[in-house]
Amino acid sequence: MCLYSAANRRLKDLLNQADNRVCADCGAPDPKWASANIGVFLCLKCCGVHRSLGTHISKVLSVALDEWSDEEIDAMTEVGGNSAANSIYEAYIPEGYSKPSPNASHDERKRFIRSKYELQEFLKPSLRITSGKSSFGSLRLSFSRKILDSFGLESSQKSEGMVEFIGLLKVKVLKGTNLAVRDMMTSDPYVVLTLGQQTVQTTVITSNLNPVWNEELMLSVPHNFGHVKLQVYDHDTFSADDIMGEAEIDIQPVISSAMAYGDPEKFGNMQIGKWIKSHDNALIEDSIVNIIDGKVKQDVSLKLQNVESGEIYLQVEWLALDQ
Repeated sequence: MCLYSAANRRLKDLLNQADNRVCADCGAPDPKWASANIGVFLCLKCCGVHRSLGTHISKVLSVALDEWSDEEIDAMTEVGGNSAANSIYEAYIPEGYSKPSPNASHDERKRFIRSKYELQEFLKPSLRITSGKSSFGSLRLSFSRKILDSFGLESSQKSEGMVEFIGLLKVKVLKGTNLAVRDMMTSDPYVVLTLGQQTVQTTVITSNLNPVWNEELMLSVPHNFGHVKLQVYDHDTFSADDIMGEAEIDIQPVISSAMAYGDPEKFGNMQIGKWIKSHDNALIEDSIVNIIDGKVKQDVSLKLQNVESGEIYLQVEWLALDQ
């Protein structure tokens, strides 16, 4: 999504409000994330906690990288921004209770954000929704429907299934080469990435066996992460999409290297790790993990498996939530 396109002018204007230039939960400047259903703008660290609550409580989107629907933009503008949302969610913060600061620990953020949105401890007691039998109709008279939707009627029942995330994986899908033919003489390829229950995909590029995407996709990484599964499909209008090959991305090297060095902004440009090509993986060549301009990045080139031909080229960036 291009934040500055005419279609998203309302979102840009909302982001430029003074109260939305800091994170709604910790006050960190220049938030680049938002909870579309709650209606607040968030920093990277707080957005990780929001993601762990589940989308039934908080649906997190990148302001610049994600595709926003008209309904999601409507929800944000209807709430009115951080101040309006906080006037509800923080209406009854106990005396002596302090919000987390921008430098707060992950555990401190987690306690506050769960109390604020999931447990609704700071709402006026008569407005707290604790079960499906609550007076939802009377609440609708006083609050925006978008805010009410964010209260999550089933949140108390789903808390046991929460997933704790340790970071975000930004995968830039660069290009494909020599992809397989699945139509008459060409294909309409797109890339799908899967990690656990999360699935993201690129746009479809029509009639091209050497497509260039240059698209950034985002995945949340849980504590017990596995490989990222990459699949390439040929889009078909009137039948099921055809598989054009697959591969697995081992994200352990980039995460382990990043954690070993800590804050990458403290280091100059340097190599910090490597994913080595072997007969057990789909690498075309060794994949080097580098610190580049204060960011942990890794270039990955993959030979697609279970298909007659095709290569995919990516750049992976690791964003730790505890830095």
